Amino acid sequence: MLNVADNSGAKKVQLIGVPTKGNRKYVYLGEVFTGVVKQALPYGQVQNGEVVRAVVVRTKKETRRKDGSYIRFDENACVVLLANDVKDPKGTRIFGPIGYELKNKGFNKIASLAEEIY
Repeated sequence: MLNVADNSGAKKVQLIGVPTKGNRKYVYLGEVFTGVVKQALPYGQVQNGEVVRAVVVRTKKETRRKDGSYIRFDENACVVLLANDVKDPKGTRIFGPIGYELKNKGFNKIASLAEEIY
């Protein structure tokens, strides 16, 4: 279960699969996954039970960087994406910090909307 860090209307998303990664049930910072919306606002862009694509922006598990440092956050969070191959977010605002790895992986729109980049 991941919290949603944007204003698309979803509040909680449950991971159901990682495209092109087989039967894996875990994701890292900056990875796109398929999930189902478990909790949503009544008049949001997404509804309960809807299957969506999302990208992980924060993880509790630390991630090692090229310079040898590690980054970790207080919660697991994601941002809901528009379509299968599009890297743009469905919402118009991103709440909380995101990892710098997202900018390196081509999620420039998410990086520009974010409050902070660590």
